[in-house]
Amino acid sequence: MLVSIADVLPHSPLRAAPLRLPAGPLVVDLGVIGPGKVGSALLTQLRLAAPRLLRECNLQLRLRAVSDSRHMWLDCDDDALNSRIHGAQTWRPTALNEFAAYVAGRGDNVAVLADCSASDAVAEHYAGWLGAGIHVVTPNKRAASGPLDRWHRIAQASNASGARLHYEGTVGAGLPVVQTLRDLIDTGDELLSVEGMLSGTLAWLFNRFDGSQPFSALVRQAHEMGYTEPDPRDDLSGVDVARKLVILSREAGLPLSLEDVDVRSLIPAFLTDCDRAEFMDRLDELDAPMAALLTEARASGGVLRHVARLHEGRASVGVQVLGADHAFAHARLTDNVVRFATRRYCDNALVVQGPGAGPEVTAAAVFTDLLRVAGAMGVKRCA
Repeated sequence: MLVSIADVLPHSPLRAAPLRLPAGPLVVDLGVIGPGKVGSALLTQLRLAAPRLLRECNLQLRLRAVSDSRHMWLDCDDDALNSRIHGAQTWRPTALNEFAAYVAGRGDNVAVLADCSASDAVAEHYAGWLGAGIHVVTPNKRAASGPLDRWHRIAQASNASGARLHYEGTVGAGLPVVQTLRDLIDTGDELLSVEGMLSGTLAWLFNRFDGSQPFSALVRQAHEMGYTEPDPRDDLSGVDVARKLVILSREAGLPLSLEDVDVRSLIPAFLTDCDRAEFMDRLDELDAPMAALLTEARASGGVLRHVARLHEGRASVGVQVLGADHAFAHARLTDNVVRFATRRYCDNALVVQGPGAGPEVTAAAVFTDLLRVAGAMGVKRCA
């Protein structure tokens, strides 16, 4: 039987409006969904920062529950949850609305769910959670780039309850890309175009791809280091970058959907439908076409870069040959580079640049969003 969040919390309306800061610490009850690479990094960052946040900011972060795709651990199951998540002795099958209700409790504290998965099924719950007054912080791109009707339902639920969805980590990992664009729009600026290298994974790959190693070997290295999505095809196909471009377009008020983006994939058609394990086994089949692209770039004195563009409502994503003097030719390692041309920044675009991949920086973006929720509730900024 399907259970809605309303069924689980029928008598526990959460306070949606900002709380009056109590004499004691502001308590934020937290549930983490997806304790993979990003989720585990977030749990470590929370544990290390919690004493300082309590001491200096009067903010108490309480980890109440953790869930993966099959199991959930609640702190009523195991008192040692906070120190040994994967060692919890008691678990129960995952039921996300019950999980959310447990984190929310009686509504006495601020409740936040950190969705560190890449799951569309989890994103389906956002509207219900927000409508119940539970804040959501996430690097999961599925909600902000998914179907427009669902995105509208999420916005309506947030507006009705006052609970907020924050998703800085969806576009630039730890870089302030979404917030920068939001600040421009909120202060009356107008977005004219976006051009950028929006994938730290693809930036790293093309910075390293010089012919000395097969392209497939570099992809495997990136996957092992946690730079890629769980299925590297989400990076190599350009779909992950296209989702980021959709997110930025929606922030600017353009109702773009994923199917509106012209995406030029690096994945041959015969490898698009196999399962992930088979794709990883056949990665070397990418080597010949990628070597041909590299030869083409060198023949013109250029470099290969993966570029996303949004201009006059038209969006495109794909590998391009750029001149050696192009600004994107000099990006380093996993750097994302995002250039916002706006009415104010028309002669010289506003640039945000820095590392755009890796569990640590992505987790830090989620943590920052969590602190934004606490800040809206009146918690002072730490020194």
